[in-house]
Amino acid sequence: MEKPALPKGTRDFGPSVMAKRQFILSTIRTIFETYGFQPLETPAMENLSTLIGKYGDEGDQLLFRVLDSGDFARPTRESIERSKKFEEKLRFKFNSVFTSTLHLSNGDEGKLLEIVEKGFPTNVVMFDEATDKITEQLFLIYKTQIKEALLSELKFGKKIEFNIDGEVFSDWILAYQTSDNLFNKIFKEYLPDTYKILNSKELARSISEKGLRYDLTVPFARYVVMNRHEITLPFKRYQIQPVWRADRPQKGRYREFYQCDADVVGTDSLICEAEIVLMIKEVMHKLNINNYSIKINHRGVLNGIAETLDAVGKESDLFVAIDKLDKIGEAGVHTELTEKGFASNQIDGLFKLLGTKGSNREKLTSLKTTLAKSTAGLKGTGDLTEVFDLLNQYQADDNHVEFDIALARGLSYYTGCIFEVKINDVVIGSVSGGGRYDNLTQAFGSKEQLSGVGISFGIDRLYDAMEELKLFPKETLSSSEVLVCHFDETTRSYGLALLTQLRAAGINSEIYPDVTKLKKQLDYANKKMIAFCLVVGEEEMKSGDLTIKNMESGEQEKLTINNIVHKLVH
Repeated sequence: MEKPALPKGTRDFGPSVMAKRQFILSTIRTIFETYGFQPLETPAMENLSTLIGKYGDEGDQLLFRVLDSGDFARPTRESIERSKKFEEKLRFKFNSVFTSTLHLSNGDEGKLLEIVEKGFPTNVVMFDEATDKITEQLFLIYKTQIKEALLSELKFGKKIEFNIDGEVFSDWILAYQTSDNLFNKIFKEYLPDTYKILNSKELARSISEKGLRYDLTVPFARYVVMNRHEITLPFKRYQIQPVWRADRPQKGRYREFYQCDADVVGTDSLICEAEIVLMIKEVMHKLNINNYSIKINHRGVLNGIAETLDAVGKESDLFVAIDKLDKIGEAGVHTELTEKGFASNQIDGLFKLLGTKGSNREKLTSLKTTLAKSTAGLKGTGDLTEVFDLLNQYQADDNHVEFDIALARGLSYYTGCIFEVKINDVVIGSVSGGGRYDNLTQAFGSKEQLSGVGISFGIDRLYDAMEELKLFPKETLSSSEVLVCHFDETTRSYGLALLTQLRAAGINSEIYPDVTKLKKQLDYANKKMIAFCLVVGEEEMKSGDLTIKNMESGEQEKLTINNIVHKLVH
């Protein structure tokens, strides 16, 4: 019997875990809605054409591809029968036995090959001793025909037709592409390039036209283009759904995980960036996270650095290396840039710029001077200065906000401000990130340039960090506030009416379903962290004064059901 297991990088979430996750999700959802964002959902699968090219080379490699249909690689019964028939036909060609009128010994192999090259006379016998040699020769004879059929008609798993002796065979490639048989021998020994193709990842890629969501931003841009005439600009939406990445699983990094996105599309206003900072601050406050950093930078600043270093055209290599600074350190970045062909003076100049010290304002002032000849650089420093000015107008400060010159973020679609949020008390990656993207909708054929900006929270990393820091309130672990306890069927029946009143008042309540000892019912309440137990006995039924017990303090008192409702609601 197979032992149950999960795919690497995925997890089950039990009730206690889900309660904590729901606490995070409801907190973020409430804040998104407070800032005017509306909910949206998109399918788990997107066309690969929607996804590829939006995340850079590294991102494309992490896409989960989906086969065109669930049984695409599974040969049909008809396909298998036709394949077997085709193989038998070839085997007959290679190892035909005919009525014997001509006997040849080992010494007559040359004569036999000469006869074979001219055709198959019906009076030839092929002795076992000569089989290998004959097969070798026949492979060579039919090599051209096989190769032409494969290379001209085979399109990575699509149907191929192969004509032999006037009979057409198809589908046999799918049925036999991985089996150890005559065909594999032909491909491997005589058509090695074709063999590699049939057994490579190219085959899988070519029969997949869909992929699982990599993030929520690209599907959102696709949605905007498809529904442009039904939405009101600026369009503010939030989206909370799982995404998938074929990454190497490790702590804080999963193959399936949830994202909480909030995006605004259809405005260039930097008020959006300022409100992203405000939302992040509010989320952190509501989750009781106090030691965190909101790192902010601008693609214009990075492009200005590339211009200053005379590295125009090599921005991608430069940004990818910079983005790894906190993971591999200066030495690692230096090595990577050297391998990418950057000169020593360029690398030294880069680290000098990245080492700019001071407050956010002081660093911006310094960079404005350094990047004075770069239009992109001045645009970047100007936008960041305005964001900080807007925060002041919101009567907010820049506490927890850090202008980080080394922040690059790997996604290639960002064009303006970029954000990343890290919790400083734990060894874990960023828990949130985002930025401005000006041209994403145009990738889907839109003639209208719609600028957008957004932020994404990683629920799984937030959960891991809060769990490590023990920040979850106790009340998040309880699904019910009251458990109605009883002693027999009569008191249980009376308790059902009480349960209806509690639920009507909006109090999460349940009744212990079985007639059993009171201790067992109280133990159940403790294990589920239910705050109160309402005990119903004969005396309570007669008087109407019910015993309510606080399970944490152990205190209990007698109250009417109306007073109990008032106590718990208020």
